[in-house]
Amino acid sequence: MEYLLIFISAIFVNNIVLTQFLGICPFLGVSKKISTSLGMGAAVIFVITLATIVTWLIQHYLLNPFNLGFLQTIAFILVIAALVQMVEIILKKISPSLYAALGVFLPLITTNCCVLGVAILVIQKDFGLIEGTMYALANGVGFTLALVVFAGLREQLTLSDVPKGMKGVPIALVTAGILALAFMGFAGLV
Repeated sequence: MEYLLIFISAIFVNNIVLTQFLGICPFLGVSKKISTSLGMGAAVIFVITLATIVTWLIQHYLLNPFNLGFLQTIAFILVIAALVQMVEIILKKISPSLYAALGVFLPLITTNCCVLGVAILVIQKDFGLIEGTMYALANGVGFTLALVVFAGLREQLTLSDVPKGMKGVPIALVTAGILALAFMGFAGLV
């Protein structure tokens, strides 16, 4: 039951993008097409989960025993950068079309603060490895959900008659705000 609560809470109640405001750059940048946002979401789910597992192990078996906690941020950033490079190489080999579609946004995962944020939050919340992995996976799914819903809304907005001064980024930001308010409705769920 505890894992289910972690999962539901991270996806809906404490969505990493819409309530904690981490990962806004790719959220706004990759959300113009649903297909691209699905690819980005899948890459983020993979990277965020794997990065959290590796950073948890580094924290508990290297940094804590040797009193090197002050190196946490630097170590975590290096791990995330290496994992993103690995995902980039794999995507280039397996799915060149997705790699091309993601373009410049794939390296954004390296600087995506939600990946680093989740890795640090797992340590701060004192989760075990399984709980931390569930939390990371759920945050990746929550990021993907927010990204895909927002991409769908943005695709609809291109078909709508939007006032000239609100076209593009302004209406996207207003829509993101309304979407965040909608996700706040889940606050009493867990």
